[in-house]
This record gives sequence, structure tokens and C-alpha cells, in this order.
Amino acid sequence: MKSVKFAENLSMFVDVAQARSFSVVARRQGMVASSVARQIDALEQDLKVALFTRSTRALVMTDAGQLLFDRAVKLLSDMTEVRGEVVSLEQKVQGLLRVSCVPAFGRRHVVPHLGSLFEKHPDLRVELELTERVVDAVLERFDLVIRVGPQPDSSMISQRIGNQRYIVGASPAYLERHGHPTHFDELARHRLIDRQHNTAARGWRELVGHNGLLPAQFAFECDDCDARRLSAAQGLGIALMPNWAIGEDLAAGRLVELELAGLAAQPVSGIFLMRAAPRANSKTRAFTQHLLDSIGRSASWVRDAATAKPAS
Repeated sequence: MKSVKFAENLSMFVDVAQARSFSVVARRQGMVASSVARQIDALEQDLKVALFTRSTRALVMTDAGQLLFDRAVKLLSDMTEVRGEVVSLEQKVQGLLRVSCVPAFGRRHVVPHLGSLFEKHPDLRVELELTERVVDAVLERFDLVIRVGPQPDSSMISQRIGNQRYIVGASPAYLERHGHPTHFDELARHRLIDRQHNTAARGWRELVGHNGLLPAQFAFECDDCDARRLSAAQGLGIALMPNWAIGEDLAAGRLVELELAGLAAQPVSGIFLMRAAPRANSKTRAFTQHLLDSIGRSASWVRDAATAKPAS
């Protein structure tokens, strides 16, 4: 059964066996009888057995042909059924979707939209891993990975779902107690909130470089983005945070953006939805589109951060 056309020839064999005629099958399929006969010949050569006894008056199956016919009818039926099931699976959004995401972004911009996603697709299940580490989507069998910031060269297929820029922010209460810095150099005298430097997110150290002016000690350090946001809103100090994390706080006035002379404008980077599979299946398409629609409607970190007025 080396022929790549075995399934096609097998289907032709079943048609001929049922019709007991090359010419009848040829007329049905818009072919010439000799073409039908050649496919049967190819199948016989592939199997190294005669399937029909041929004469000018009749076409009769051999014992081998009858055995093949009995098995082939069920085999072709099963093939048609499984093809339909596979196509249906591809068209219907169902089954398990495994997603990896940075914890704070997942909590703020993925989990809140899962309820409406499940309303649209009740047969979909989502397994969400919130982690700071860079996962291997292939080895760990993740369907989608959400990554924030500049991405190294990758064989993964990525789609930009948003933008990120870093903002210097503090609470009104902190500024009232400790003063409002207007120049970047003044931060050396303020209480700063920073990430723990074993995480991938950007912090004060990356912003100013090793020779920059920083306090001898930070007021608060934490590897969790939401914890730093909450501590800044409580007035613990001045934080350097991505806009998607503090957009709502800026809009609500819990935090205000500081415009500091001597600090270059922070570059805009991307937020990416990435997959290893070359072709998106129905699950990944549904999740991606729903996330884009949800983020597009609210665009909280872009709209709120852009429209909130800096402190004066």
C-alpha cells in the first residue's frame, strides 16, 4: 500500500464493486471508463492481488475483492465520519485552551473578560497560568502566551494587542506630605517603590542606569506589579509603573502622573498575544478576537493614562 492514492483508489473500487461496471461509475463521475479501470489496476498492483474477474459481459469480484469490499465500506464510512468530526471540532469552539500570562496583566485585563467569553462559548475551558517566567509554549503545550514589552527574536507567531509605556506616579496624599518633585534628580530624596530586580519588569534601576541618582534604600520592593500599584495608591512612595497597570488609578485620581524635567520620554513597547502553532484553531481565534474586542472597548490603560491630567 505504497501508493499515495490508496484511499482514492479504494473509494473508486467500492463504487465499481457496487455498480459492477467501469462505465457506469465513469459516467457518474464525469470520467472515461479507461481512467476508472486504471485506478482499479493501480489498486490491484498495490495489493498484488486481483480484485475482479473481468469479461466482456460481467465484472465479478474475486474472494479477495469481496473481503476488501466488506472492510472498505466500513473503513471509508469511518473516514468520512472522522473527517466530519475533525471539521466540526475546528469550526466549533470547544475543549481546553491553555494560556500563559504575566500575573498582573492577567488579573486586570484577561480574567475580567472570561465571563463574557464563556457566555459566547460555553463548551470552551481555559487553563490560565499566571507567571513572570518566560514559558516554552511548545514544550509546555500552551496554546497562547501573552507577553509584555520588547520581545526577542522568536519563531512564534505574534499579534500586538496593545501598547505599553512606563509612567512615574504617586498618590496625592504622598505629594502633599513629601512634596512634589519637578526634576528627575529630586527623586534621590524621595521614597521610591521598585520591583525586585530578579523579575523581568522594568524598574528604577533600568531607568537610571548603574550610575543614576537613587536613594540608598527603596521604601518598598516587590515582585508583584499589583502590590506596587496598591502601595503607591496608599502613599508609600513614587512608583514607576506600566500604563496598563495604573490607567484606572490615574483616571480615578488615586494616582497622578509626574512630569519630571531631565527624564526622557519613555518609549512605547508592545503587548503581544503569541502562539507556536502555524495556524490558529477555533479556540485560539475565539479567545484572541474576544480579548481584542474587550480591550478595544475599554482600552483602559491607553485611554485612562492618556487623558488623566498630570499633577500640577
